Order: sequence, then structure tokens, then C-alpha cells
Amino acid sequence: MPLIENIRLEGHARLGIWHITEDEQFFLPHVSLSREITHPHKRLQHIAGRYLLTRLCPSFPLEQIAILPSRKPVVPGHQYFFSIAHSRDYVAALISDRVPVGVDIEHKNPVVERIAPKFLSPEELSWLEKRRRLLQLTICWAAKEAVYKWYGLGGIDFRRDIRLLPFHVGPPGEMMARLVPLQVELIVRYQIQRSYCVAWTLGSGKKL
Repeated sequence: MPLIENIRLEGHARLGIWHITEDEQFFLPHVSLSREITHPHKRLQHIAGRYLLTRLCPSFPLEQIAILPSRKPVVPGHQYFFSIAHSRDYVAALISDRVPVGVDIEHKNPVVERIAPKFLSPEELSWLEKRRRLLQLTICWAAKEAVYKWYGLGGIDFRRDIRLLPFHVGPPGEMMARLVPLQVELIVRYQIQRSYCVAWTLGSGKKL
């Protein structure tokens, strides 16, 4: 089942979500395969993500993608800003030709409850909604991943360096996130589906 979301954001950005039901042979005529990836499912996610970029933007220069030391993929020269995320059999991609972007997709999984103190501060844990705690934790995890990818330089502690302001769960919804090292505030938006949620941020951020 191919593209299930193709959303234009603010006129200069597109967000897409793909449900991977195809095998490698569907994607390989369009996308080159990195030989560094040996795990079959990770390899499939990799090529599906790059194929999705071309579905969102047919002129996207896949051959120009370079990898920073932080492992962030980029197009040199800022012709395009993009971000890709994978979760199980789903891949999300976000592209803009103007501003930095970050996207993440996460499936709801009770494991997030156990690891929550590793990526949320005590203050953030204090305002979680009890009735929708698992869903809100999943959104928070996706939001911090999206901000991390927007930043792209690594060396970020999710608990200390990315701070989320209180928000109420709503499909769809948004929240504010503060990236402490840069002293900027970003709007993070999200969508909730039955089994997963997608969070994204784009723009230059507001200086604190």
C-alpha cells in the first residue's frame, strides 16, 4: 500500500507517509541501495524513505545526498532541507526548499513508559495526562526526535537539552519545544493515527 499521506505544509514544504508493503524490487529501479546496510528490514526502510522523497518532490536530487558526521543526511548547498523517519512498516518524509525540518514517526508501545524518565525531565513528567498517558508519551518521544533531527548536529541530551511545554492531546495538535543549546523555541505539530503518531517541526525557530 503506497503513499497514504501527501500533505502540503505552509506552501513550501511537503510531508508524506508511506506504508511499506512492497519488497526491495519495487524500489530498486528508482533508488540506489547502500551496501553498508545489511539488515533486510532496515535496508527496505532505507530505500522506501528515499523513494518517498521522490514521490513528494520528483526533482529531488537523491544522488547529491551526503551524510554529516552526526549521521544526518543532507543535500549540500541547502537546495533542499529534508528529514526521514521509520517505524516498523511505515516511513515518513518531510521536505522544504526554504527552512530546516525534522520529522519522526512512532508506534504506540508500552515500552515508552519504562524509558520515559530517560527522555523527559521530572517537570515534563508531572504534566502528562493520566487518561492518555501512553499516547502522550509517544507524542513526546516523536516530538523530541523531530527536534533532534531538525538540529542535526548530534550531541543532544533529550532530557536536558530539549524541553517540551505542557500541551493537551488533540488529533491533530501542536506544542512548543525549546532547544536549550541554541536558545530557540520551535512549534512541533503532530497527527495521531490508530497505531502510530507523526510529529514534525520546520522553520528557523524563535529566539528565547
